[in-house]
Amino acid sequence: MRVAMFGYQTWGHKTLEALIKSSHDVVLVVTHPPSDQPYESIWSDSVEELARDNGIPVYLAQRPDSALIERVRDAGPDIMVANNWRTWLPRELFDLPPHGTLNLHDSLLPKFTGFSPVIWAMISGANEVGLTAHRMDDELDTGDIVSQRSIPIGDQDTGTELVRATIDLIPEVLVESLDLIERGAASWTAQNLDDRTFFHKRSARDSIIDWRWSAAELDRFVRALSDPYPNAVTYYRGQRIRVIKAAVSRYRYGGTPGRVFIAEDDGMVIVAGADAHRGQDRGLVIQRVRLDDGTELPALDFFGRGGGYLTDRP
Repeated sequence: MRVAMFGYQTWGHKTLEALIKSSHDVVLVVTHPPSDQPYESIWSDSVEELARDNGIPVYLAQRPDSALIERVRDAGPDIMVANNWRTWLPRELFDLPPHGTLNLHDSLLPKFTGFSPVIWAMISGANEVGLTAHRMDDELDTGDIVSQRSIPIGDQDTGTELVRATIDLIPEVLVESLDLIERGAASWTAQNLDDRTFFHKRSARDSIIDWRWSAAELDRFVRALSDPYPNAVTYYRGQRIRVIKAAVSRYRYGGTPGRVFIAEDDGMVIVAGADAHRGQDRGLVIQRVRLDDGTELPALDFFGRGGGYLTDRP
């Protein structure tokens, strides 16, 4: 089939790479101009460069307009494919090709609609992440599904590892979906939107540790916010620190959430949990921290003999 692709960053790059290797013909690539926003530099493989290197026409746009719609119409695609396109597409555009638009979303829809789905899945306690190929419609990530793949979340997995794993699913899910559509063999399944969960864009506020969470939840939180993502943040005696490595304690600790308590093995125990005063909860053992100047050091070196509290502000 003739394919017009809309995509950006590493997700779009992987999608275009898979299309180039497939039997389908990429007739147009639409991508966003390069951005200097820090969050968009994390997964910054260039869709534009890959398209130009392969002689594919490229159109740069921040959002669709009449000129873009006309460009797509002139390209004459049988289908459009979108992955990590950052702005809303109107029906006039996504319904333009005979087969409409296939969108790839890195979650198991209808769960984790919206933004940063892998990170939010880890933080929320989900037991798996994945990739969904669905037909684009008027709402965000609500269209009928043609293909899905899932990946279990392991006890030691990081957010970065799982993002990479879902990106690696793109060729299989994409090519399978396009081949089914081309053969007229696609089976479209409507989403049960009663099960939909919708997560917002992440900001600096969303990386601050809440010591009322359980140690198990905080352990996942720290692993979800692994490099190169903004790390989990807390404050100690007015100084901001980033928690780079942590684990759930072997023993139970009681007191006030956020108390810098005592050494356990190679880390410093922080009292955690809304019911920590009952003495029934595990603590979070912080093992490594990073300071604002980039210095990274063992938690025991930073905290010394302990004492004081970790807080959500200076």
